[in-house]
Amino acid sequence: MQKELRGTETEMGKLEKQVEALQKELKKSESELQRLDEEKKKLQSARTEQQRLIAIQARAAYQNGRQEYLKLLLNQQNPEKFARTLTYYDYLSQARLEQLKNFNETLRQLANVEKDISLQQAQLLVQKSSLDTQREELDKVRKERQLALAKLNNDVKARDDKLKAREQDQADLAKVLKTIEETLARQAREAEEARQKALIAQQEAEKKRLREAQADASDEPRKPARSSPGALVSSAGPSYGGAFASARGKLPWPVDGRLLARFGETRGDDSRSKWDGVMISAAAGSQVHAVHGGRVVFADWLRGAGLLVILDHGNGYLSLYGHNQTLLKEAGDVVKAGESISTVGNSGGQDTPALYFAIRQQGRPSDPAQWCHAQG
Repeated sequence: MQKELRGTETEMGKLEKQVEALQKELKKSESELQRLDEEKKKLQSARTEQQRLIAIQARAAYQNGRQEYLKLLLNQQNPEKFARTLTYYDYLSQARLEQLKNFNETLRQLANVEKDISLQQAQLLVQKSSLDTQREELDKVRKERQLALAKLNNDVKARDDKLKAREQDQADLAKVLKTIEETLARQAREAEEARQKALIAQQEAEKKRLREAQADASDEPRKPARSSPGALVSSAGPSYGGAFASARGKLPWPVDGRLLARFGETRGDDSRSKWDGVMISAAAGSQVHAVHGGRVVFADWLRGAGLLVILDHGNGYLSLYGHNQTLLKEAGDVVKAGESISTVGNSGGQDTPALYFAIRQQGRPSDPAQWCHAQG
């Protein structure tokens, strides 16, 4: 592509130079034609004046006649006057001859100028034709350059598009999440003191329960439930009505299907990109259920995630459902655990229908497999 662009731009530079030269020649020819036209007008004016003078002299000669001239000479009594008269008639004769000579010269010059005008006009037509041809060729090369440049830009862009698009998708999602988190934080600060105290008490109770559970557990630490790629997951089972912070391992999955990608796995061929949620393969149009009660804080299309629903479960916990086919809820709606919020699709540029499901804890991604049943 670079070679093609180089050749096209080089050719375009040559054509630009040729067009500029032809324009200068055309302007010069037009100026010369204008000069010749002005000279022709002057010669035509001189010819008209000379014709008028010759006509006057011809009429005078005709009226006087040769006999009048001889009579005048024979009647001269004074030799000096006779000499003056003869000189006068000689002068008139010479003047007529000179006038005729000038007239003939004017006719000759006029004929030459008219010939030059014809040649200049023909040359002007040739130059205009050449200029039009060069301009057409230049326009053609310009279009070829635009095509070559577009191809080059597309090739360069295509090499980096996947990573950039993915980075942009993640940045867009992070921006939305940040806005939501800031809004929720502000709402939390403005919440009633009683609600805050209740949440703190609930957290303390959960810590106590966890300590008691750890004291009764075996020496070998229990590994968090994780589902291997390809494992079946299910939305069946009872919903959990307690606080989200206490729901680890107790939540149903949002849809019936099979895990395509796990949390933390490399995303595609780029080792720098990791999954911050899971992908669940499911039939298009399948109902997507809220894994826990909450409020819809986002329900719209987002680049990279397609049609996306985000639920706020309180105390900094969010759940995300992406690549939907349709959205069944709007921002501001309050939903119950297990309630349908969307349908599975492939929005956001996916090839096959699947649900993107993620959980955020205080703005940080958390493995959904630690919160949901290992399988249905």
